[in-house]
Amino acid sequence: MKRRRFIRNTILLIIFVFILNSLRYAVNAESKIHSNSNISILVDISEERLYLIDTEKNIILKKYTIASGKQETPSPVGTWKVVRMAKWSGGFGTRWIGLNVPWGIYGIHGTNKPYSIGSEASHGCIRMRNKDIEELYEYVKRGMIVCIYAGPYGPFEKGFVNLKPGDRGADVLEVQRKMKEKGYYPKNLDGIYGEGMKLYVIKFRKENNLKECHDINKEFYEKLGITLVD
Repeated sequence: MKRRRFIRNTILLIIFVFILNSLRYAVNAESKIHSNSNISILVDISEERLYLIDTEKNIILKKYTIASGKQETPSPVGTWKVVRMAKWSGGFGTRWIGLNVPWGIYGIHGTNKPYSIGSEASHGCIRMRNKDIEELYEYVKRGMIVCIYAGPYGPFEKGFVNLKPGDRGADVLEVQRKMKEKGYYPKNLDGIYGEGMKLYVIKFRKENNLKECHDINKEFYEKLGITLVD
């Protein structure tokens, strides 16, 4: 069992460092301020674990049990940056680490419901025990990279969801990204299926011989080149 966990942790480290390195070219002026820091966060919601990682030495410095989002309110899978930090109290615990997720307010925070830790229990944020978030908080700086990992299929780890106007999330963001790659989505990637996106969904459907509607369903995913392999 220990050997299996060691192998899994090693694979996660490799994946995380690869993702981190692939982002180097897109680092903006704000994050360059923190470029001397070699510490980042990996959240593995498939195991309800958060890892504080030294990406230079490829070692895990700290690990904590967390609570992630419920199925109907999933955590934002993807790679983000810390943009806000605060000390507070109440239902969201004693610390707040806010992320630059474009379609909503998400972050890592404490909780007054410690019994929920280790399960899918939140509205999308990453919950930690207050003593754990207080310890983690001391390592965190604005601009630090936080990767939220759900498995090899990313936001589609639990299968495809039929998307409609008004939906938002990591799955919408991935559809926008794929549409942009194919020249069908000129707007900013924000993970929100709004009025502007509807026009490009219709255009994609027409030009790919799909029924004219606003749905993003299995046949849409397949035409877009998003497939899940067993």
